[in-house]
Amino acid sequence: MSPARLAADEDLVRAAIEVARGASASGDVPIGALVLAPDGTELAAARNAREALGDPTAHAEVLALREAAARHGDGWRLTGCTLVVTVEPCTMCAGALVLARVARVVFGAWEPKTGAVGSLWDVVRDRRLTHRPEVVGGVLADECAALLDEFFATHRSG
Repeated sequence: MSPARLAADEDLVRAAIEVARGASASGDVPIGALVLAPDGTELAAARNAREALGDPTAHAEVLALREAAARHGDGWRLTGCTLVVTVEPCTMCAGALVLARVARVVFGAWEPKTGAVGSLWDVVRDRRLTHRPEVVGGVLADECAALLDEFFATHRSG
């Protein structure tokens, strides 16, 4: 990956971190996601909202994909779009981004317990699927992991 592309991805993950910071106020795990149009414009930004909405599917990625699909103008297809998220997507989110035809996934922290983009599973690169996005993982992984560590230190200590 070129240094310019890496720097751009780092900026995007930093933006997702800022989105994530608002999640913990509602008791949600601080995960943030962005969806960018093929030209780089932001279509959507979302944070986890399972607790806030009482919805088990209200992961940051799913919420961002829904908003982006509504704005992108190609029905449910997000062809050429990029999903940026602070943590490796789970199986539900990985399946959703594949079905939405996202072209590229950029994420921060690896998630060895539930990750489905290379850690525990690799849903997005399964050769049996008709769509496989480009994956860039581990971008600012330490910063993204620290956000989660801080949350769990205060929310599960007692």
